[in-house]
Amino acid sequence: MSGNVLIKDQNILGGVPVFRGTRVPFQALLDYLEGGQTLGDFLNDFPTVTRETAIGALEEAKALVVSRLG
Repeated sequence: MSGNVLIKDQNILGGVPVFRGTRVPFQALLDYLEGGQTLGDFLNDFPTVTRETAIGALEEAKALVVSRLG
């Protein structure tokens, strides 16, 4: 997936990073995964986020971490 799937806008949830086109915070996905829930669980609970978008967001986060450590 190309382009940023996450946005940060002061007018949307006070600037918390959200999935583009939604009001779903990226942190919610991380919390689900950290808590042992699956990506499927997250997608079922947040139907405005597509599987492609969620995976794209995780790939963006991974790229940021790798670039900082590299």
